[in-house]
Amino acid sequence: MWNNVKAKVMGLKILHGFCNYCTQRHASVGVWVKRTPEKHRRCEQVPGKTRLFATRNYLSTEPPWRVLFFGTDDFAVESLKLLSASRYSNDRVVESLEVVTLSNDVPVKNFADQNKLPVHVWPLGDLQGRFDVGVVVSFGCLLREGLINQFPCGILNVHPSLLPRWRGPAPVFHTILHGDTITGVSVMQIRPKRFDVGPILHQEIYQVPDNFTADQLGATLATKGAQLLIDTLRTLPERITNRMEQAQDGATLAPKISTSMSWIVWEEQTCVQIDCLFRAIASRIPLRTIWMGKTIKLLDFVGKCNISLSGRGRIPVPGSMSYQKESNTLAVCCKDGWVGFKAVMLKKRLSAADFYNGYLHQSFQNRSGPPKQECLFHSNRDRTELHSAGEENSLTQLHAVH
Repeated sequence: MWNNVKAKVMGLKILHGFCNYCTQRHASVGVWVKRTPEKHRRCEQVPGKTRLFATRNYLSTEPPWRVLFFGTDDFAVESLKLLSASRYSNDRVVESLEVVTLSNDVPVKNFADQNKLPVHVWPLGDLQGRFDVGVVVSFGCLLREGLINQFPCGILNVHPSLLPRWRGPAPVFHTILHGDTITGVSVMQIRPKRFDVGPILHQEIYQVPDNFTADQLGATLATKGAQLLIDTLRTLPERITNRMEQAQDGATLAPKISTSMSWIVWEEQTCVQIDCLFRAIASRIPLRTIWMGKTIKLLDFVGKCNISLSGRGRIPVPGSMSYQKESNTLAVCCKDGWVGFKAVMLKKRLSAADFYNGYLHQSFQNRSGPPKQECLFHSNRDRTELHSAGEENSLTQLHAVH
């Protein structure tokens, strides 16, 4: 039988109901389930009696837990893998594991099918009494209060940042984009109506390696977040008792990445900012600029270049190009220096040498006077014309690196 003191420690309510057969009062924790206590199973068989939807008369105060997992992508799969493996470990944290996802064609659904995990269709119906705790990792949907309250231990979320830093759907990308040197993972309790505002149960700091891309950081934090989740579940009642509300100061937003972020503003962005931008989004969205009125994609970024144009009869302006034959690099002038690219995309992919020989060579022969338009990349100022139909504009302007 559930102990009142233990229930209060976990912040759970004691519910009571009367058996219609024996008139005894039964106590349980926080939820009602369609389960009749073994000793009163015959209550259901008595004619003329209303069937008792008996309350659950036990809840483990320690692992293993009955877990319902919400997730979609590869980041989420790392946590799901450890939860699944925990069912068979010596110090198992998970007793049973079921899955909720949003589509049939996502990594979480594929993993669940391969490992014969039960899969639920979203949105969910009544779950009362079936699970102890929920776990959300990269799910992307707000959970209603009524759903959260069906889990006696609440619903946990694994988030790849040190909350309240980078609340939102793309914390890893914004960590790289803004040049953060310190990040981490957080395990928090879900609250309804808003993302990433619940109390923190566990956090781990991680120092971002130099030149890490968003993909590399995401993979690393997925692994660390999965282990942090298992550690949290191992001592869940204690973690819930000692949970910490998020600080009001220092909250930042991490909206989804979009094509609007990929346009380089040569006059405003420094070499470091362009480097951060490339490492943050280029694996999904190529960096872009305007050349001769056309969109051109800049590929194979090589970082800052040491360029000297002394004696060439012109002063470089942002967007100016210089082909470096020795390294086969197209260097472009930005706010505080030059950055290089090994290839570009017009109608097809062109190496820096092919682009120079096919489009720039003749213009570069005349070095006197201001640079010709053929030798300049231009920034696209009218952001509203850059979005494809239906594309979400998550950022309107790139800001300086913090």
